[in-house]
Amino acid sequence: MTNELTLTRTSDVRRRTNMNISIIGAGNMAKGLAARFANAGHPVTLANRDEAKAEAAAREVGNGVSSAPIASAAQSADIVVLAVPFDAAGDIIDAAGSFAGKIVVDITNPMTADFSGLSIGHTTSAAEEIQKRAPQAKVVKAFNTIFAQVLQNGGQAAGQPATVFVAGDDEAARAAIAELARSAGFDTLETGALATARYLEPVGALNITLGYGLGHGTDIAPSWQRTA
Repeated sequence: MTNELTLTRTSDVRRRTNMNISIIGAGNMAKGLAARFANAGHPVTLANRDEAKAEAAAREVGNGVSSAPIASAAQSADIVVLAVPFDAAGDIIDAAGSFAGKIVVDITNPMTADFSGLSIGHTTSAAEEIQKRAPQAKVVKAFNTIFAQVLQNGGQAAGQPATVFVAGDDEAARAAIAELARSAGFDTLETGALATARYLEPVGALNITLGYGLGHGTDIAPSWQRTA
């Protein structure tokens, strides 16, 4: 393995500062991430094209989580999390108006409609396509290998902190999302440039296949092991 891969356990790092986070989406992943981030002390806003769903999701999560329209949520955030299907990401980017200067976290896996495989890969990834649509943003791939149940279990799979793999071209943005994940109770592994999302998205697809297709359930997550 190269020296660029850095694995950090939760207990090894102290959070330096709170981060203002907007999560676009109102499903289980959006609510699960909102709960984890709010529990870690970060201000969290939920947004959705259906504003009533965002309001209901914020009430369900509680713990100070608020809701707002997509454009205002994006403008007020340090970090914007796209917790929507990959096929909806382009419309969300248009609705936000601009992600200029923002860290945008792509948690998607570009699955086919029947979940039998990935719709893109090899020469690009969902994260890279999102970066093309939002060229002034700092896109980071993360959380795509984590099931909502793992979020509901405090960021743990089978009783252990799940690993969040983090890819991004901007080193500071990548480090910020790794720090955010650690503050929320996860282990982290920085995997380098955004192009490594081409490897992370198949890992996410494998996790979906194991969890749903092969019946292993959703209390699972891939991890990274190394010798001391």
